[in-house]
Amino acid sequence: MSRDNARRGLLVRALAALGVLVASTFLLLTTDPRLGLDLRGGTQIVLEAKGDSDAADRSLEVLRRRVDALGVAEPVIARSGENRIVVELPGVQDPEEAVKVLGRTAQLLVQRNGQTVMTGEGISDATSVRNPQGAGFLVNIQFRGDAPSQWQKVTGEAACEPSGTPGRQIAFVLDGKPISSPEVSLDTPCGAGQAGGATSITGRFSQEEAKELALVIRSGALPVPVEVIEQRTVGATLGAEAIEASAQAAIIGIALTSVFLIFAYRLAGFLAVVALAGYAAVAYAGLLAVGATLTLPGLAGFVLAIGMAVDANVLIFERAREEYARKPNLRRAAEGGFRGALSAIADSNVTTLLAAGLLFWLATGPVRGFGVTLTIGVLASMFSALVLSRVLVLWLFGTRFVAKRPRLSGLHTLGWVRRRLSVVLYRRPSLWLISAGAVVLVAVAGLFVRGLNLGVEFTGGRMLDFTAGGPVDAGRVRTALSDAGFPDVVVSSSGTEVSLRTGPIDDAQSSRIGQVVSTAVDGGARQSSNELIGPSLSSELRRNAVIGLAIAVIAQLGYLAVRFDWRLGLATVSALLSDVLVLIGVFAWMGKTADGVFLAALLTVIGYSVNDSVVVFDRLRSLRGSRLKTPYPDVVSDAVVQTVPRTVNTGIGVLFVLSALLVLGDGSLANFATALLIGLIAGTASTVVTAAPVALWLESRWPRRAVSKKRSAGVRA
Repeated sequence: MSRDNARRGLLVRALAALGVLVASTFLLLTTDPRLGLDLRGGTQIVLEAKGDSDAADRSLEVLRRRVDALGVAEPVIARSGENRIVVELPGVQDPEEAVKVLGRTAQLLVQRNGQTVMTGEGISDATSVRNPQGAGFLVNIQFRGDAPSQWQKVTGEAACEPSGTPGRQIAFVLDGKPISSPEVSLDTPCGAGQAGGATSITGRFSQEEAKELALVIRSGALPVPVEVIEQRTVGATLGAEAIEASAQAAIIGIALTSVFLIFAYRLAGFLAVVALAGYAAVAYAGLLAVGATLTLPGLAGFVLAIGMAVDANVLIFERAREEYARKPNLRRAAEGGFRGALSAIADSNVTTLLAAGLLFWLATGPVRGFGVTLTIGVLASMFSALVLSRVLVLWLFGTRFVAKRPRLSGLHTLGWVRRRLSVVLYRRPSLWLISAGAVVLVAVAGLFVRGLNLGVEFTGGRMLDFTAGGPVDAGRVRTALSDAGFPDVVVSSSGTEVSLRTGPIDDAQSSRIGQVVSTAVDGGARQSSNELIGPSLSSELRRNAVIGLAIAVIAQLGYLAVRFDWRLGLATVSALLSDVLVLIGVFAWMGKTADGVFLAALLTVIGYSVNDSVVVFDRLRSLRGSRLKTPYPDVVSDAVVQTVPRTVNTGIGVLFVLSALLVLGDGSLANFATALLIGLIAGTASTVVTAAPVALWLESRWPRRAVSKKRSAGVRA
């Protein structure tokens, strides 16, 4: 590439980076974040289903779809008692509208001559649009299953009636009230009816009326009517002290990571810190733009993503060091570093985006929210490393001042590890596999010996309500319960009332909790209710999450098979599965609670595990193309050893953040940090002890003889 073209490309990237940063700054200054129940509280609505327990279960799933359609992220929806449903909505701007939407039965009937000919069960989708032929808005609906043929039959019969007669009208009735009774159009053939599987509900609706009507039709009808029993505002489930400590942990962790980067890579490290600040701004602005609800675990995951975003910069700098060792020219070495690391960065991020996209598409609830957050983080990370960091590095390293002082750059040496570490790891790969298998078996044994302690989100439990003689300090109650041996109880308060949500407990534990609450509140407290609650992560939500995750893993395997080789793809998935089993098993041995926060940590570990294996196998692909006559175990060993600096430096950056969260964070964040710390160690180790040996074993069983001969012939030619 000519110097003029290089400068032009750098200028284009600089302008693009500036535009993105300006837009992000605008969003940060003008958009208020949507905080979750743990950080700011929200609205609690108690509904009572007029039916049995089974009807309440089916109503819960319909309500969950309605909450999702309202645009509320991270809600808490759970059964309470026999037929009550508790809905907690964070940051709802119009609670009265939410109550109105949730409380409607939304039984939609299609009637002709007063007789019901169709029901809303045959509708697959409903959207509100402006009426193109008149004033107001209308609702377009799509039919599914047998409904299109039923609609065609009904409209065909109505079309045979004279215009202006009741028989030509088709009425849409919602909860017993007609909302629209249009005549079948004159161009509809008698007997043939309207084909196409779609129609419109007209009625001169306002925009809000049409939007609400489409929402309740789309989410489905409640199987039984529900009544709003109670509505109140609840405070944050986390105290101010816990939030402040977590913020301090985030600041300390990021500061230590920044200092380490500058220590390891000098000027290049400083520029990476600047690029990471840009990453944080862009990613946070992206979350604000999509209206994501920010919870404390979500923010902790966001901070962790900053630490993991170090990985792309470390990959680039290590490649640049190799280029400089071959030809000492800083700017060309930096350009070569970006080119050389591009494939590894692209492959690791594409596999992550595949998983995130499928989780968003197939899963629901918090797992779907995780997919959104992960997608934004990955895109922002790629912008930071490939655009912003590239502009800063190439611009500064092209100056005479830096060019004459290569030691200042941090790219002038391969580093101590690369210069002195030279070992052959895989003379006997079976020993590595036996060791890895033993570790996995020991971890899995914890599930049978100790059992996994599932959180209230999975198991349900009890909801205890208390009324105090004066204002309640939720933080004081939370601390008292933790000191008494109930650290996992979720506490929220509203004026003189305090509500506790806990896992399964017996009557003695319930009585003990009541005593603790009474002593922690000035003037004492009286228990007003004690009811069983169901899991907030329903069986349908868990099933969708598992299906989405399984399909995501299969998609990653397919992508890696195309980009690398099916053996390496299968080896990567083997390492991923071992990481998941180790993390779950170790949590079981430790007696830690596996709750919604643990689920977020588990999904993060899966992404980290795949990313680590992809980096090593990218180096393996590069080495094997140039060392066809070298024994394959030696090539794999060299690939692992040559990526050790990247593994160590990225791991240390993440370790600083996790250590700060572990030491300073509250109980749930400490568990979050513990899970990620276990996952970080397992993910790093599994690439060495599982992924690489599995790849060697698969190669020995199904060698690529034809490919090797073809490449050898090309080299001789």
